[in-house]
Amino acid sequence: MQNTSPSIEKDLRGFLAENFLFGRDHPFSNDDSFLENGLIDSTGVLELIRFLEETYNITVQDEEMIPENLDSIRSLLDFIHRKRQAPA
Repeated sequence: MQNTSPSIEKDLRGFLAENFLFGRDHPFSNDDSFLENGLIDSTGVLELIRFLEETYNITVQDEEMIPENLDSIRSLLDFIHRKRQAPA
């Protein structure tokens, strides 16, 4: 992962806690799979994509909606970094 702002990680964790954990204390590492650990379901992925697009002013293409991009904090950080570095 390149130099991704720690505030992005904080924002992602805050979004997940608020929208999917409902205040429950559920620690997870940056590499834990959201789907495998039951943090979010397929509908939740769509909410996550909307959050990413609105918060980071990026567009998630249909072909980018894969676990390699969206299924952990680390994959999200890498994905956001790549999208922000891509030419417009």
